[in-house]
Amino acid sequence: MAASIRLRRLGAVAAVAGGTYFTLLSNPPVASSDRGASGPALTDIKQKIADPFASVPSRAVQESALIGSSTANPLDVLVIGGGATGCGVALDAATRGLRVGLVERDDFSSGTSSRSTKLIHGGVRYLEKAVFNLDYGQLKLVFHALEERKQVIDNAPHLCHALPCMTPCFSWFEVIYYWAGLKMYDLVAGDACSTCPDTIPHRSAAVLNHAEVISFLRDEDTGRIVGARIRNHLSGKEFDTYAKVVVNAAGPFCDSVRKMADKEAKTMICPSSGVHIVLPDYYSPEGMGLIVPKTKDGRVVFMLPWLGRTVAGTTDSNTSITMLPEPHEDEIQFILDAISDYLNIKVRRMDVLSAWSGIRPLAMDPNAKNTESISRDHVVTEDFPGLVTITGGKWTTYRSMAEDAVDAAIKSGKLSPANKCMTYNLQLTGADGWDPASFTILAQQYMRMKRSYSGKVVPGVMDTAAAKHLSHAYGTFAERVASIAQNENLGKRLAHGYPILEAEVAYCARHEYCESVVDFIARRSRLAFLDTDAATRAVPRIVQILAAEHKWDKSRQKQELQKAQEFLETFKSSKNAQFHDGKHN
Repeated sequence: MAASIRLRRLGAVAAVAGGTYFTLLSNPPVASSDRGASGPALTDIKQKIADPFASVPSRAVQESALIGSSTANPLDVLVIGGGATGCGVALDAATRGLRVGLVERDDFSSGTSSRSTKLIHGGVRYLEKAVFNLDYGQLKLVFHALEERKQVIDNAPHLCHALPCMTPCFSWFEVIYYWAGLKMYDLVAGDACSTCPDTIPHRSAAVLNHAEVISFLRDEDTGRIVGARIRNHLSGKEFDTYAKVVVNAAGPFCDSVRKMADKEAKTMICPSSGVHIVLPDYYSPEGMGLIVPKTKDGRVVFMLPWLGRTVAGTTDSNTSITMLPEPHEDEIQFILDAISDYLNIKVRRMDVLSAWSGIRPLAMDPNAKNTESISRDHVVTEDFPGLVTITGGKWTTYRSMAEDAVDAAIKSGKLSPANKCMTYNLQLTGADGWDPASFTILAQQYMRMKRSYSGKVVPGVMDTAAAKHLSHAYGTFAERVASIAQNENLGKRLAHGYPILEAEVAYCARHEYCESVVDFIARRSRLAFLDTDAATRAVPRIVQILAAEHKWDKSRQKQELQKAQEFLETFKSSKNAQFHDGKHN
């Protein structure tokens, strides 16, 4: 299984059942690939990605690049949405030599992309449907996802790894059934290659988070969309950005973007809620996951080790579209009930460290004759001149989704790319030269200088846990973070029991457009998703560090504390949820 995103820290998992691999990511990135393109252009891109001294442009520079476009000098492509697919589109277009802009109204990967299952996979369920329903579309989806899967492991080895997974069987029939199914899955997987993303600001793309499209700009004569009016939510400033083509990659919110262009646009999205819970590490054996292909009510449930804890899920139910979806207590109880059948320990609601909900943007093609068929595959459409929409699909296949969207944008805008798609073999930032033993360099050559509450600087070792965490989270860029921990006295852990360091807050503020406390606890680290209580305790210190980096006044600091508290309240851990009638109390 395969997929990924690069605002590093999303986290995914790979599982092996009889040799079948479901892949696991452990911190995010943003998108890329190449299907045979080579030569000087690809070499140049790879060198820039691997450059240890490279830095991303400042936020002001990025905004200026968007403002600098005009009707006479437009961008080639403006992307709406900074999730896996949107960033994938921006990277794909930029590496083809096109001028690209991207805006995201919240933070990069703040929607569906950061709330995924963490599984990079081809889809065993889809293979089952393909066989029993003689459905070629489902089979094609499996082939497609498996092709993308392996390259994630190859191109982002610091972020992804294979994980063996057990599948419980209660009869000889189930043993034979699952063995045969997984063997077929292995045969379909073959030697397929796939890829993963990279930070797009290193290429010719101007990206801006916390910036929302509020209306479209149109050609007065033809009515074609030629750009967008954008509001910077941090400054309140509004400006126009012109582009030959606008790509709508807003995930569950793509219909609201389409209706901004045409109020009569047919609905494409059928939103589905997926709830996950995080439990202590002892709920799953180290290095081994559990996948139940069919529970008593026919759903799939898994339990996987993730970043030192156990993630379990998931649900698949109808939901409404909202910016901050919250898990319902009955969904949490369902997951606890489902996994309790396979564990010899008492499953307790009070053990839930964090619980969250994500929205899957299941899509219907608005141009299809049969609109009743909801697909797990992606849909690319231009139902309004100048606006290309890409939605649906799987997190696993974001790269090829992006490729299809850019192909459509090139056709729509009659663009002239310098080369064909180059993301198929493009390695992720931090991957070049990375080795599983790279953490030893950090452990041996760096100290964690910590400032005590009294103000005294105390030296501490770069222990194995911290060194491994930095190595896997940042790859070959980990030494940058370690240097801050050592030289700026930011080597203290943010929360007891977690290897996330204060230095990471400063690094992300300087190099990863971390503009708020929520940006850090949810996307630059995974603390909110791992342990809501630990994240709550870390917030005051994160505010202090970001205030120093961004020159926040007291009012902004107070606002950040409040927003972080409100955000964490949507994660229904045992500490901030009411449960009195569940069987797992």
